[in-house]
Amino acid sequence: MDKKSPIAITLMERSDGVTITEWVYRTLRAAVMNGEILPGRALTIRGLAEMLDVSPMPVREALRQLSAEHALEMTENRRVMVPKMNANKFIELFEARLALEPHAAARALPYVSDSRLETLKQLNQAGDDALAEGRLSQVSALNQHFHRTLYAANPHQVCIPLIESLWLQLGPFMRLASSKLEEWYLVDRHTEAMDAIARKDAFALQIAIEADIREGFAFASTPQRLQTFIEQSNQAA
Repeated sequence: MDKKSPIAITLMERSDGVTITEWVYRTLRAAVMNGEILPGRALTIRGLAEMLDVSPMPVREALRQLSAEHALEMTENRRVMVPKMNANKFIELFEARLALEPHAAARALPYVSDSRLETLKQLNQAGDDALAEGRLSQVSALNQHFHRTLYAANPHQVCIPLIESLWLQLGPFMRLASSKLEEWYLVDRHTEAMDAIARKDAFALQIAIEADIREGFAFASTPQRLQTFIEQSNQAA
C-alpha cells in the first residue's frame, strides 16, 4: 500500500437514527484510527463523497471535525491529509498512553463483570485470529475494542475520550505496529490483564496494560528503531 494505491475504507453499518453526517464522520474516523489511510495521503471531498456514495456536504463536515481532533490537517494549498509523524510527537503520544491507560484500567476493575470478562476473552481471540490471517487493520480495531471494553466498565470514567484522541493520532501508524507484533510481542499481555481482572489485582492489571503498550511499540523503542519507524510510516508522502 502506497500513496498511489486506491484508498480502501471499511464502511461502518448505519443504524436507525444515525444521520448521514454522523455515519460519514464515524466511518472516516474509524478509517484513520485503524490505519486505512496512510500518512501524507491527500484526501479530496469529491473522492471521499464518491467512495461513500454521499453528497460532499457530510464529507466536508467530517473532515472539519477530524481536523479539529488533530487526526487530519489542512495544508496551505487547502489539501486535507493525515499528518506525518515525527519523533517528538510520537514520544508524547506514547507516553500519554502509558500515563492514561493503566490508570483507566485500574479504575474500571471493580466494575468488570463476568460477562464483560468473557467478552474480553472473545475479543482477544478474535484479535489473535486476525493477526494469524494477516488482517492488520482488524488487528488494530480489535485491540482498541478490547481496551475500550475494559475501560468502559467504569461508569464514572472520563479517560476514554482522551485515550481515543491518542489512538486517533497514532492510528495511521498502527498498521506498522501490527505487522511487527509477532517479532516483538512475545507474551500475550491481554491474557495477563484478564488473569489480573479475574484475581481483582489492580496493580497486576496496570503492569499488564503498560507492558502491552510498551511491547506493542517495541520496534520503535530505541532512537535508531524510532527513526526507521518514522521513515516507514511517512513513506506515503
